[in-house]
Amino acid sequence: MTTTLKHNLSKSLKGKDLLTLLDLTQEDIIALLDSAIEIKQKHKNGEETAYLKGKTLAMIFEKHSTRTRVSFEAGMLQLGGNAIYLNSNDMQLGRGESIADTAMVLSEYVDAIMIRTFEHEKIEELAEFASIPVINGLTEDFHPCQALADLLTIYERNKSFKGSKLVYVGDGNNVAHSLMIAAAKVGLDCTVVCPPQYEPKAFIVEKAKEIAKETNAIIEVSHDPVEGVKGADYIYTDVWASMGQEQEQEERMQVFMPYQVNSELVSAANEDYLFLHCLPAHRGEEVTAEVIDGPNSVIFEQAGNRLHAQKAVLKAIME
Repeated sequence: MTTTLKHNLSKSLKGKDLLTLLDLTQEDIIALLDSAIEIKQKHKNGEETAYLKGKTLAMIFEKHSTRTRVSFEAGMLQLGGNAIYLNSNDMQLGRGESIADTAMVLSEYVDAIMIRTFEHEKIEELAEFASIPVINGLTEDFHPCQALADLLTIYERNKSFKGSKLVYVGDGNNVAHSLMIAAAKVGLDCTVVCPPQYEPKAFIVEKAKEIAKETNAIIEVSHDPVEGVKGADYIYTDVWASMGQEQEQEERMQVFMPYQVNSELVSAANEDYLFLHCLPAHRGEEVTAEVIDGPNSVIFEQAGNRLHAQKAVLKAIME
């Protein structure tokens, strides 16, 4: 880790889990972002980044993925290590082996576990019984690695979060949860705009507001899209029906259509706003093509930053 980092990640995060961003201090997050930028530049320059030579990451997928799988697997390879893809249907976990036994067995074989699953309680149990670090690749409640990539996309431009406003428009889901916590941690104002019956979980909103008191961030939940995006520097959205909610697709289409991110809505934001989306996107549903494919969109840079933010996490907990 270079001396430019404001915080010693090798001491603070080595051997630790990353289940939610509540596990990180503001200093941890900023140092991870600085590390990600450094690693990203080294890779771009063709410099050596084999910090994890001889290390192995087990990747458990109970939910399908493009970005999570490719970014973690490529990240480990670029850091000099190896990654093993484990589909839960092909593991004994899918045949009745307990989470605890799986955690203890994998702890004998690999150096860390990344899991993308459904119930957050499952990843907490895995972490409890594993003697190696566990990384949350996504649960129904949290998506911390995505939020770190989102922060990186913003941080690379300004090296600061103060005085900026991020507005998330859509379902109060795991992405919204982690964005609120991430914003609160770094002092970024964040408004979640959603239909009344699709708000973020109350305990997460309250936790984010509690953290925001220390960083002077403004954390809000609104039901008015136009009012919510006024003065926004960043507008963010996600699909209206996440994996496992396909049966609700038609109902959600009707409920969320007034919250579509389109040219009329973004006209209320700052002129130089940036558009963010965690992907995959459904053009014509949560966002129109003219916005997502327009000049203010940075969605592919944001997707690319999943790789670099996660490499910083892997390096910090495994090196």
